[in-house]
Amino acid sequence: MVTSTHETSHRIFQDHPEVLFPVFEALGLPPPAKATIEALTPDATEIKPLERRVDTVLRVEPSEGDGFLIAIEAQTGKVRGKGLSWSYYVAYLHAKFGLPVLLVAVCRNRPTAAWAAGPFECRVGTWTSQATRPFVLGPDNVPEITDESLVARAPAMATFSAIVHSESENAPAILDMLARGMRSFDKATAKYWCEWLEVGLENTPVQETWRELEKMVATYFPGRGTLFEETYLEGKAEGKAEGKAEGTVESILRVLDKRGIDLPEDARDRITSCTDLDTLTRWLDRSLTAAGAEELFTG
Repeated sequence: MVTSTHETSHRIFQDHPEVLFPVFEALGLPPPAKATIEALTPDATEIKPLERRVDTVLRVEPSEGDGFLIAIEAQTGKVRGKGLSWSYYVAYLHAKFGLPVLLVAVCRNRPTAAWAAGPFECRVGTWTSQATRPFVLGPDNVPEITDESLVARAPAMATFSAIVHSESENAPAILDMLARGMRSFDKATAKYWCEWLEVGLENTPVQETWRELEKMVATYFPGRGTLFEETYLEGKAEGKAEGKAEGTVESILRVLDKRGIDLPEDARDRITSCTDLDTLTRWLDRSLTAAGAEELFTG
């Protein structure tokens, strides 16, 4: 079944071919920025009753060397007979366009990635007539996000990485880093990448995690109409009249109250007695996603 996660895992290459950098690097090709990349029709149908469709097909004209095609397939698990389809795609595209074809499989977990690497062979006895070996992009060769600054420098790669690693144990930390990095974006850019991830993480273990973190990103960009935005702006308005620190304290208390987080008296006293704006701002950030009051002061 085609899911939103499946669609996003290959469609991102059409709009942002720079995500192909690990492929070009591994093959010793000039980086995508130095190549002309054009999306082609994914239709590989010859007889109408038998529909065959590749997820994404790109024509690549490198700044050096000959052109080729990249056929991209998003694969969330092992599928019986998929190797036969992939072999057909490669042979058909090669024959139709007269260009060599690189088949790239995008996988979100290691077992699927190991299977997708093939080879998928057509053989009789000891003789192999055809062998299909996809280039796999997965958790082992797509780097995890470890630096907020990477999000600002390469948002497409950071977003793609988060989707590829969405089934790993580090996925929540990766998404947290991504959300913090997105706070450096302008409103329109943040909205664009938030929506890419929201769609791309659908039906994944961390879908709800991202929805909570997305609220933290949205807080910094007025106009989204979220509860968190409303709370933040109310506190900010009061801060103008009463001082930035007092306004931030009020914002923290409002967020926790509207999220239904129980605030013990000692924690409330600690917040209201604090006058350091940097500390209060850090607590305000944590109040947007904290599961309990104790998480405001740790981490």
